[in-house]
Amino acid sequence: MKRKIRRALCYLAALLLAVSILAPMLWLFLMSVSSSADLTRVPLEWLPRQWDFSRYGSLLSLQAGQPGALFLHAMLNSLLVACGATLISLLLAIPAAFSFSRYPGRDCWLFTSLAIYMVPPVAFVLPLYFILQKLTLLNTHLGLVLVYCSMIMPFLTWMLKNQFDALPIDIEQAARLDGLRQWQVLLRITLPLAKPALGASALFGWLLAWDEFFYALLFTSNIQAQTLPVTIAGFTAGRATDDGLIAAVGILAAIPPLFIAIWLQKTLVSGLTSGGSKG
Repeated sequence: MKRKIRRALCYLAALLLAVSILAPMLWLFLMSVSSSADLTRVPLEWLPRQWDFSRYGSLLSLQAGQPGALFLHAMLNSLLVACGATLISLLLAIPAAFSFSRYPGRDCWLFTSLAIYMVPPVAFVLPLYFILQKLTLLNTHLGLVLVYCSMIMPFLTWMLKNQFDALPIDIEQAARLDGLRQWQVLLRITLPLAKPALGASALFGWLLAWDEFFYALLFTSNIQAQTLPVTIAGFTAGRATDDGLIAAVGILAAIPPLFIAIWLQKTLVSGLTSGGSKG
């Protein structure tokens, strides 16, 4: 009896969690297909009287005068910047995390990087701005990639370090006895074992870059390098804001992370649960 009650409570908790996550997205979708009259009607009606999908067509169109010209360009910028920053951060964070994990006594450097990571981003605005200005990287994809790497790499290093700590060292020691060098052990032994952790870390790092708004707002000035969060904010800057269009933008902006999460679903779950036991 107690087991059935416990199972029912678990299902109820899962249902409440699903509703709390999906309900805002459902309301956002209903707003995106509702007319302006439906959105301003009092009292508010939950379902639109007339379903209107024209906003999605305008956002996916490259015709002049359509919001899609800005939206699609900004989405491409976000994809380039997020993927580039995640890839570079992973390439640097993997050897750094492996070094912190396998060579004790360097924790002070790790905690120093984390302490810098905890500083509010506004404290780094002027130094980063002057550096990008000196390198002529303002309003460029490369400039944003470098800025995002400084934000993502400490996080990935800490996350991967904890995952490397959970891996058995005996296999690596045996590989060393067989004549492999340390970098060969990392590439052939450690990384295949840590593949789930790499997928989870890459996803979280990519999401950090995809959702970042503050630096992208300050270090870009036009659609040449502006990312999606900045462009979405620009859609709300006018006097007459189309709430349905903003909702449609939100739905479309959530599609790339959703597909990546589905693609890495097994890897994500394995990466989050690995490290619970050691050895």
